[in-house]
Amino acid sequence: MLDDLILAFDRALRTLSGVAASGRPNPARGMPEPDLSPEERRHAVGLMRVNHTGEVCAQALYQAQALTARDGATRSRMANAAREEEEHLAWTQQRLAELDGRASLVNPLWYAGSFAFGLAAGITGDRTNLGFVVETERQVEEHLTGHMDRVPPADIKSRAIVAAMRDDEMRHGRMALDAGAIELPWTVRMLMRGAARVMTLTAYRL
Repeated sequence: MLDDLILAFDRALRTLSGVAASGRPNPARGMPEPDLSPEERRHAVGLMRVNHTGEVCAQALYQAQALTARDGATRSRMANAAREEEEHLAWTQQRLAELDGRASLVNPLWYAGSFAFGLAAGITGDRTNLGFVVETERQVEEHLTGHMDRVPPADIKSRAIVAAMRDDEMRHGRMALDAGAIELPWTVRMLMRGAARVMTLTAYRL
């Protein structure tokens, strides 16, 4: 257990310090940098900062859920998903740098809150734990689909990254559903939506 806690702490430091690696190529690799107006660039930075913060939250959630999972297969699923989410973190981080943007100033707060959510989900049992993954990924998929409509049309690099992320999130949700996830109470789902809304508004500006 101590080793798991040390690993979780190390993961938190890596996530918040901007050290993220991707085993897969960035979906936007090789694409030309679009010519964006100042307003389009500002908007693209805000949207990508929101996505980056979402991936910071995902790291915290999956780490906490893996830490509290009872079944080894569930822990393995969480760990595999976390690795792919780290790739998303790397992609959004790289895109922010290309746009001369920065990560959200309140990422540490969102990491801590998401880790607490993940611990609570895991403690209630593996099927609820998996249900939390299903609902999280469902909401993230909706969020990314909305971003596809809001990213400046000329910003093909950001659009490619968002599209690839959405495909992965859909697959994570199906994985959890196939593994025996149960649907969460509507009150929990609404609480998650409310927290996500606050995160989105905060990260876009800060």
